[in-house]
Amino acid sequence: MHPSIGQRLDELGLVLPGPYPPHDPLDAVVSHHGRARTSGQLPRDHDGQLVHPGVLGADVTVEQGAEAARWCALNALSVLRAALGEVDRVERVLTVLGFVASAPGFVAQPAVVDGASRLLHDVFGDAGRHSRSAVGVAALPRGGAVESEVEVGLRA
Repeated sequence: MHPSIGQRLDELGLVLPGPYPPHDPLDAVVSHHGRARTSGQLPRDHDGQLVHPGVLGADVTVEQGAEAARWCALNALSVLRAALGEVDRVERVLTVLGFVASAPGFVAQPAVVDGASRLLHDVFGDAGRHSRSAVGVAALPRGGAVESEVEVGLRA
């Protein structure tokens, strides 16, 4: 028998932050027909503070951006757990959409969003493999360096 996702988080020494839901009238997670999708998650730590705010290629390094993306994935798991009752309802990760605040000429968005992808693979194993887009943008809410949305397939 495979360990539960909660057990896997414990094995990895990961504690989920938040959850930090969006403002009204938005939902943190929408579930429909066996899928659940998060609203955009910023890289907030356990105190709700942004991790490595700023712009990639200006004042945030690729390594810091990847760490911020990792926090985005943790926040996505947190809102999924809150909405679904337990993260073990997630059968597999389907897609990740990552936005990276980017200075002109910055082209390493995929390396930044890899932080989220690696975390999801670490937690879910092969069920954490997913499709993905990594998009550079001029600015993100609250000065975040990264924001991500995660879509998952749910167990029946």
